[in-house]
Amino acid sequence: MATVKKINHVAVVVADIDASLGFWRDALGLPLHHVEDVPSQKAQVAFLPAGEGEVELVKPTSDDCGTAKFLRDKGPGMHHLCLEVDDIEGMLVQLKTRGVHMINETPVELPGRKMAFIHPKAADGVLVELYQLT
Repeated sequence: MATVKKINHVAVVVADIDASLGFWRDALGLPLHHVEDVPSQKAQVAFLPAGEGEVELVKPTSDDCGTAKFLRDKGPGMHHLCLEVDDIEGMLVQLKTRGVHMINETPVELPGRKMAFIHPKAADGVLVELYQLT
């Protein structure tokens, strides 16, 4: 049986990473590990470790992606919660068996990881990302 290992990250959509670092890095004291362009997600992401997980500041780099729509419709704020799992394929089978509404029926493969999203309607309005390091 696939299991959740930990909270991997909390993603916060922002309009301006540098301005947002004024709170997350400068006021809270979270260290900035690095900023990375993620073309497959049409985003630029700042990674700030916090204990065993991290806060990710996500700035859309295109007007036609989900995070850009989120920013337009809701403004900056928490976008999703990411749970690291030990077996993403197994977890997807478990969730499908239970009738959980998914955004991704199969994992999306990115360098070093596989991911899939659970629809917010299934999780009390929270977009949940499942994540497995490869």
